[in-house]
Amino acid sequence: MIFGYMRPSQDDPHCQNQLEILKRKSCDHLFKETHLSAKKRIQLELMLDRLMPGDTIVVTRLFSLADSTRHLSELLDQFQNRQVHLYSLNENLNTREDSGRLFHKHVEIILEFQGDLISESTKKGLDEAKEKGKKLGRPRKLDENVMKAIQMYESNKYTLAQIREETGISKTTLYRYLEN
Repeated sequence: MIFGYMRPSQDDPHCQNQLEILKRKSCDHLFKETHLSAKKRIQLELMLDRLMPGDTIVVTRLFSLADSTRHLSELLDQFQNRQVHLYSLNENLNTREDSGRLFHKHVEIILEFQGDLISESTKKGLDEAKEKGKKLGRPRKLDENVMKAIQMYESNKYTLAQIREETGISKTTLYRYLEN
């Protein structure tokens, strides 16, 4: 079977252009989302539930189907596992052909590349912050137990074991708060 899938966009808010194009592609069933949102894609889920090996999904452009590179990769994985094909008209992408199967591999490579870029950028930012002397992580919040432990420690009347027993604050945690 050939399934056509469409979703509203800024350029085609009522899917009229997509509908005309998909009708010319002899789709057996058409699935049309009623909203632009990436959430609650009811028609996409309905279509995915009906897919059988050998079926083809036709979209006017990849943007209609996927919301991100990761989402596209997940859908392509699912299609491959279920032996379903994707045909995106705007990109001239057909996963029945070698170039379409190669596209799936390229999406995976790009997804990995994006992850590497984010990771490297994060590490660089953390290193720069450390060099500037900034404290990393969530700011410590003094609660009543910590305040009590500090007061007990500063009074010089209690041992560390007594402080830990009374407040539940470990020696390491207490010293960490005392450093600040």
